[in-house]
Amino acid sequence: MDLKEQIQSLISKMGFPEAQVAIDDEHHKVSIVIDDENVRTQLPTVLPALEHLVNLILRKTKLPAYVVDLNYYRRERERLIVELAKAAAKKAAMTKGEVALPPMNAYERRLVHVEISMNPDLKTESVGAGRDRHIIIQPTNL
Repeated sequence: MDLKEQIQSLISKMGFPEAQVAIDDEHHKVSIVIDDENVRTQLPTVLPALEHLVNLILRKTKLPAYVVDLNYYRRERERLIVELAKAAAKKAAMTKGEVALPPMNAYERRLVHVEISMNPDLKTESVGAGRDRHIIIQPTNL
């Protein structure tokens, strides 16, 4: 049974036999679409649990971990984070001062670091600890 079939079987056993699964082996991503109101309202809770289960399957077959997206939640969240980074970068450049972003997880902070790294006039720094860890964007000449 290939990875897609294994994930499809898992989701079917969870009560969602009509779920759609797409695998992107090149980028190590799994995209799952479940058309269910309860899943849609609980995405931030359901997604990490589902990602954990998918990665348990991968670990058992000695494959590397994949990023799981459920109902395009992660893709939309990434878009919002990048837009937030761009707006904060514009503000930091205009005011010539620091701009602190809200706390984010490591993956989201990485998205900001990558986005801001494309602007040679700005730099980023992660500060804080645990759930309070966030990014500060500032001009490089500060």
